[in-house]
Amino acid sequence: MDKDRIISLLKKVNYPGYNRDIVSFGIINNLSLTDNKLLIQLNLQADAEIVSNIQNSIQNILKAEFHNLEISIEILSSAKQNNIVGDIKTLSKVKNIVAIASGKGGVGKSTTTVNLASTLSKNLKVGILDLDIYGPSLPMALGCSEKPTMNSNNLLVPIEKNGMKLMSFGFLNDEAAPTIWRGPMVSRMTEQFFAQVEWGELDILFLDLPPGTGDIQLTLVQKIALSGAVIITTPQDLALLDVKKASDMFNKLNTPILGVVENMSNLHLEGEIYNSNGDLINGFIKMDNKEYNIKDGLFSVDLEIFKGKGGDDESHRLNVPLLSRIPIDSNLALSTDQGTPYVDKHKNTYIKSCYDDISNKIIQGLGI
Repeated sequence: MDKDRIISLLKKVNYPGYNRDIVSFGIINNLSLTDNKLLIQLNLQADAEIVSNIQNSIQNILKAEFHNLEISIEILSSAKQNNIVGDIKTLSKVKNIVAIASGKGGVGKSTTTVNLASTLSKNLKVGILDLDIYGPSLPMALGCSEKPTMNSNNLLVPIEKNGMKLMSFGFLNDEAAPTIWRGPMVSRMTEQFFAQVEWGELDILFLDLPPGTGDIQLTLVQKIALSGAVIITTPQDLALLDVKKASDMFNKLNTPILGVVENMSNLHLEGEIYNSNGDLINGFIKMDNKEYNIKDGLFSVDLEIFKGKGGDDESHRLNVPLLSRIPIDSNLALSTDQGTPYVDKHKNTYIKSCYDDISNKIIQGLGI
């Protein structure tokens, strides 16, 4: 009986709900074998059901070969993990780490991340880590083409722009080259972004996650004690089906959900109405079978393009706040394509006020 054989057997234990074993996920922190006694230390942040499942699987698979082996399994606390995993040294001055997550792609997650970070950077020290290895969007969203440099400690120095610290695989990879990596390689790159980037002092580090509940998400929550997660969805029922999976993953892994943002919620129209003499009028207008008041010539209308209630439904299910409904606006997409946050170009708009509101609620949720 030796450690190599034990590791080989532990590779047969999959993380519940994934086709990846606990060894390749980096959950095994340490093995200590003395005579007939084995101590296994696990880096594991999960709910009781998952922890019990993994513990039982370990016991069963090892006992099947080593009948008389005394097995002790220790679940390391977040504090112990942070002291052991080298990545925490580069995060020691980061006060809060917030994941921005979604169940599907194309729901505006990266756009939300950039605009929230830009809003909060006016008063706080903020960073963004783009963890979408296969489709990094941060370089385009903020118009960055620089390559990160290395400091004297062989750590990557984040790009700084608009008062924010930025890091993305897109800064390191040829944007024209496809990324064809298997899960373990993605997990290692995710860990390196934490271990080998000199973030310095930050009040909030936003993590722009890829959509879904795959290797990056699990690696993240097993290695880093997140301050919270913000769930991004759209009104459609199809988006809601997938976002439930992402929300439930964070719940099972004991990560606080700060709230839900519903993007593409409606079509917001506002403006002024004058009569033929050029005077502002009072009255009402009727659109989409609803009446809207006009007072002193001013009107504000929210047209429901999609009839679903994805944000409402998910926030109620999770018992967390619906942080905001962001309406459809072509300027949001245009600003992202042009590499400038919407909130920096359109300062006196309804959507800017939505991002201000979300930012304030996140600060309150984090206790900043």
